[in-house]
Amino acid sequence: MIFFFLPLSILALDIDRWNLECEFNNTDHRTNLNGIDRLIVRRGQPFSISLYLRSGSYQPGVSSLDCVAETGPQPSEQYGTRASFGLSASIDTSRWSAAVASPPGDMVALLICSAPDAPIGRYTLTLGHSARIEFILLFNPWCPGDAVYMDNEQNLAEYVLAQDGIIFRGAYKHPIPTPWNFGQFESGILDVCLKILDMNPKYLRNPGKDCSGRRNPIYVSRVLSAMVNCNDDKGVLWGKWSGGYEGGVSPMLWRGSVEILRNWDTQACQPVRYGQCWVFAAVACSISRALGIPCRVVTNYLSAHDTNSNLVIERYVNENGEPIQSKEMIWNYHCWVENWMTRPDLKPDFHGWQAYDPTPQEKSEGVFCCGPIPVRAIKEGELTFKYDAPFVFAEVNADVITFIKKKDGSTSKVSSNALVGQKISTKSVGSDAREDITHLYKYPEVQTFLFAVSLKYNVYVLSERKVPLRLNYSKYGGQVTEDNLIRLAALLLDYTTGDTTLAVRNIVLDNPEIKVRVSSKICDKIQTSGVFKTQK
Repeated sequence: MIFFFLPLSILALDIDRWNLECEFNNTDHRTNLNGIDRLIVRRGQPFSISLYLRSGSYQPGVSSLDCVAETGPQPSEQYGTRASFGLSASIDTSRWSAAVASPPGDMVALLICSAPDAPIGRYTLTLGHSARIEFILLFNPWCPGDAVYMDNEQNLAEYVLAQDGIIFRGAYKHPIPTPWNFGQFESGILDVCLKILDMNPKYLRNPGKDCSGRRNPIYVSRVLSAMVNCNDDKGVLWGKWSGGYEGGVSPMLWRGSVEILRNWDTQACQPVRYGQCWVFAAVACSISRALGIPCRVVTNYLSAHDTNSNLVIERYVNENGEPIQSKEMIWNYHCWVENWMTRPDLKPDFHGWQAYDPTPQEKSEGVFCCGPIPVRAIKEGELTFKYDAPFVFAEVNADVITFIKKKDGSTSKVSSNALVGQKISTKSVGSDAREDITHLYKYPEVQTFLFAVSLKYNVYVLSERKVPLRLNYSKYGGQVTEDNLIRLAALLLDYTTGDTTLAVRNIVLDNPEIKVRVSSKICDKIQTSGVFKTQK
């Protein structure tokens, strides 16, 4: 007797309706702070969809389901923005895959997993011929296969999930903490962040290629660096560092990113006025965290701005020690951001924190953007690394040469003890304390503080001293910045040798404590009148 085994016919699942299980999935993927009214998941991690069949039932090895995931206006398998896959026996977290997690029946618990390097953004998932599902895919720092993976729960809570933080301003001898609401999970903010990606010039020129680039946090960080400022595009913020702030809001008055991002969105992508470095950095941090990239704001005190990439800041002063306008300068502080990611495009061991700067200072590849560059590359002096290693290196390590321009037109070099890159700071994990991360950017420097004092023809060299200095507010009040800083410069001339020494300090002015004494008789009258009332 001969037996013939006929193959079972493969039957496509006939889907009637579905449930995206948003509350469960969003909570499992740590996106529930965005809400649970739509599906928002992270790449490289499975999510579950409940399918209810119109006819038939799911049978292992017999039932089939064609799945197609697409993102962007021109989905393409070549660009990686389109993926086709079917049912597997189990989920494969290294690629797009689907598997059934329920027993045979007319309800199917379908597990879907995206590739850990899939482009982030809005997706359409087509299941068979009838089901069409929309969801948002984000970076996943909890997934070991994702380029932004961070193996520390406390750090993840701080650098991805925390919506409130501290940005340090002031002066390097007096860092001032400024509270900031990043608000990356506030209503509508994720949509604004995705819209920012869609407004960048690279997307407008070639949307397919740009959406493909969104698989790479290096590419996304560079796009954000350009789009948070409006110098080359319909970016978020308009920078202003002098004059008044008519027609906008003073950078000093912003306390969070949410209002800025919503204003940009509701005002037809017109730049929000106005921003300065800490505002640019804070908005970039909000967007990075919203998209799933671990991010923190960093403050560099005495930060150099090198315009010609020679790693030297050349400053000019007149005979009174007053600065002469120059493109190169040293800011009392400057803020940028760091994103956490791997750098497979560089030599090994340069993974981790990558500095990028959305404040428009110098152009990079024809656009006002900067980074990302590994922080370790700055410390090791790897100036050939992309992107913008020499500029960031100069911000924390540039030499400073000061020249004095005399009335007769001659110029002479001035000795100066200015040191750039001091007290590089960020908020500590889990507290509002300042964490000094200078050692991550540079090796220790030896500082020598000496002042030359000339008295007739005798020169005395003294160690550092404190000397009381009284400034008349009516005369110097206009020189005080909105940060309550005043910069003092002392130009000292040695008449014996003709050498000139310049010392510059940024001083934080403390507002005086004001006490008002009210007599007991007046208090009695106020209390009798009902102004003060006793609370139970």
